[in-house]
Amino acid sequence: MKSVTFWSEGTRLAGDLYSPPDLDPGDRRPAVVLCHGWGGTKAHLAATGLPQRLAAAGYVVLAFDYRGWGDSESKVVVLDPLPKERTETSARVRVIREVVDPFDEAWDIRHAIDFIQGEPGVDPARIGLWGSSYGGGLVVWMAAHDERVRCVVSQVAPQDSRALGQTQAGAAAREAMRALATRQARGEAEPVPQDVEGAPGLRGTPHLAKMQYFAPIEFAEQIAVPVLLIDAEHEELFDRHQHSEALSNRMIAAGKASVRYVVVPGISHYAIYGEKAEESARLAIEWFDAHLGAAVG
Repeated sequence: MKSVTFWSEGTRLAGDLYSPPDLDPGDRRPAVVLCHGWGGTKAHLAATGLPQRLAAAGYVVLAFDYRGWGDSESKVVVLDPLPKERTETSARVRVIREVVDPFDEAWDIRHAIDFIQGEPGVDPARIGLWGSSYGGGLVVWMAAHDERVRCVVSQVAPQDSRALGQTQAGAAAREAMRALATRQARGEAEPVPQDVEGAPGLRGTPHLAKMQYFAPIEFAEQIAVPVLLIDAEHEELFDRHQHSEALSNRMIAAGKASVRYVVVPGISHYAIYGEKAEESARLAIEWFDAHLGAAVG
């Protein structure tokens, strides 16, 4: 493993790049970008052993921290007036840390793909995404929006953010979210939320005004690549039947034969990183082997 940095919309992101032990000059291996969940980091992924297992199986693997998380740098809110010409200047800024913004994170994933496409030893035509929890919804979104993604594994993932943080139902909830967005646009609320009430038990601040527009499940019919969906039988953070199971059903109804829905029996959400980490890694490697081609030089 080696540490790397790459750029995402003007922000330096930190990554860990894992290479197969038998990678020789001239090899062109498939690659997998790992996308962690809400409040996670690349260090958490390393602790599960997944990137090491994938590299041992022959894949080039990139784990990284989203902007404002872990070892990555942050975007900022500029507090001082700026010059009207293109120049270098100094200004007071507010550093934005630990905000869960699905669209920022989707662009970070897109630029992670940009980075790994340029890595020697990577076959740019064989790139897969793996995502867990909130990252599992992000990789499904990317499968519908980036033609370079050839294969996806999404585990214990909410596939619709529109209900997050809503205490009201339906139209009333949407109106409340849009009212928040209006206050942010007019400077009556922080333009990027920090230190406000987040999701119970989860680290970080959700950008609720943007989450109302993030629903990977609505793009089920547009996904044209193989997708493996893994759920915990006793998922406690959301109703899995309304998320990955529903996504699978919609893909099947649309004729997407290359979708598989697997329920790991007897576990809740976080066991996928502990007692079932090896099983989930095995399922992912089998899926990538089947749909990215043999991970050999």
